[in-house]
Amino acid sequence: MTTTTTTTSETTAERIAEAADRLFGWDELRPAQTEAVESVLGGRDTFGIMPTGYGKSAIYQVAGALLDGPTVVVSPLIALQADQVAGLVGHPEAPTAVDVNSGHTDDENDESWRRVAAGEVTYVFLAPEQLARDETVERLAAAGVALLVVDEAHCVSSWGHDFRPDYLHLGEVAERLGRPPVLALTATGSGPIRDEVVERLRLRDPLVVSRGFDRPNLWLRVVRHEDEAEKRRAVIEQVADLTTPGIVYVATRRESERYADEIAARCPDRVVEAYHAGLRSADRGALHERFHDGGLDVVVATSAFGMGIDKPDVRFVVHADVPESLDAYYQEIGRAGRDGEPADATLHYRADDLSLRSFFASGLPSRAHLKAAFRAVADADGPVRRSAVAEAAGLKPRQVSRLLDLLLEAGTIAESSRGYRPTDGFEAATAAEAARDTAESRERVEKSRIEMMRGYAEKRGCRRRFLLAYFGEEASQRCGNCDDCRAAADEPDARSDERARGVSPESEQAGSDDVESALFPVDARVVHAAWGEGTVMSTEGDRMTVFFEAEGYKVLAVADVEERGLLQPA
Repeated sequence: MTTTTTTTSETTAERIAEAADRLFGWDELRPAQTEAVESVLGGRDTFGIMPTGYGKSAIYQVAGALLDGPTVVVSPLIALQADQVAGLVGHPEAPTAVDVNSGHTDDENDESWRRVAAGEVTYVFLAPEQLARDETVERLAAAGVALLVVDEAHCVSSWGHDFRPDYLHLGEVAERLGRPPVLALTATGSGPIRDEVVERLRLRDPLVVSRGFDRPNLWLRVVRHEDEAEKRRAVIEQVADLTTPGIVYVATRRESERYADEIAARCPDRVVEAYHAGLRSADRGALHERFHDGGLDVVVATSAFGMGIDKPDVRFVVHADVPESLDAYYQEIGRAGRDGEPADATLHYRADDLSLRSFFASGLPSRAHLKAAFRAVADADGPVRRSAVAEAAGLKPRQVSRLLDLLLEAGTIAESSRGYRPTDGFEAATAAEAARDTAESRERVEKSRIEMMRGYAEKRGCRRRFLLAYFGEEASQRCGNCDDCRAAADEPDARSDERARGVSPESEQAGSDDVESALFPVDARVVHAAWGEGTVMSTEGDRMTVFFEAEGYKVLAVADVEERGLLQPA
């Protein structure tokens, strides 16, 4: 993967600026937006990693308007697709856009496809599941797709918090479409997730345009609790005192409904609703629209309430339960303060809550199912599609997607535009064991991500610095807008109070002045004798965090790395 910036003519930049103004009413684009559009127009794969609210959609909107042929936008939610189409319709001079999904009647979808075939449509919004259908891909290939956009690209990564199995096959879809330029967009993703996105989408020498993860207007804090009942009271009281609108995140459907009822009882003048995946699709859509339009003060939600929330004035995001990773946490708090005004991001943390997340992170596929999936591929007469594998193995399609993903990652099968085929040298038993080893590695990675979440909640030091370091981004020593920084600035005695509550001097030291390793800067590739290859994510205080592909995140003592030679250059 490269981060080299391409140089294009001034004429191209002028065309981009003129189209942005004439079609969408934007006086000017941000430099990173222009850079990405230039890259796409030059036929280069492009990966945009930009903070929530930065304007990622403007990249494909302007690029699509200047390309000859339709732009296909892969978007994970029907509500998000509808919002994106509505945003384009809101610009009278903008090119035509359609979304094809189950939210429309068959007749409406057929009319959209007719317009695509007739060359009347510039933007086509689809869910990844639809691109698993041969008929959909064939229709698009016939239309001559000029650009394939993968929105919320972190869903491609099996380590990503919003992982969607059907995203895994978009690299194959791009090939079947004639391999137009691919534009991947996301607001989050640690270095390992970014690498997997590039690999899964088969991006070719992509220009990576990254504009940082820092959201300085967010006030970051963690409130620790020992007792569940006390934590619940604290969450409800805090929400009652905060300026709305806001979001409260919880771990389960049951908790979303319980917290919503209790917050509503405590704040009878506020409109409070629960949101979770158990609601009917129509009800979820209606609730989403009410919140966006200002009809709700507080939404108490599971992680199902996420992508597509484009509401600038959210004043707080409170987590009543700990998320499964810092990736998920950053994505969720990023829904606050998109207008640049101050907003509150509070995590209410109880150490026992992490045991629930550890439970969710566990679970290996059975060897019998892996063998059945491999045999279905091996026994087929030529390359075979996922649907045929599921039928032959007697398994559900989504279950087969995970099995094939593991077999593919383990190198026991290969994928082409025609389907899957077995790799030489494997039988069902050995293929199943190789895939199990891969699954066990993933499980170790998931558990290490939970431990990084624990580190954010428990370690002493600037929280923003810790959060940014996780994404491989260096930050100033003190942000001044988190609970630890304010405590350090306001009262020296606060440190002694915190020690009395159990914060160790060792944890406090981890937030002291950096001891940078001259050997391994951030993003350096390294090798450990037992853990294999990895990437240095950060060096903070006397500790270094390294992500190892097979093991996950490991925190090492800088002294051990330098004196004992624990790491070597890759």
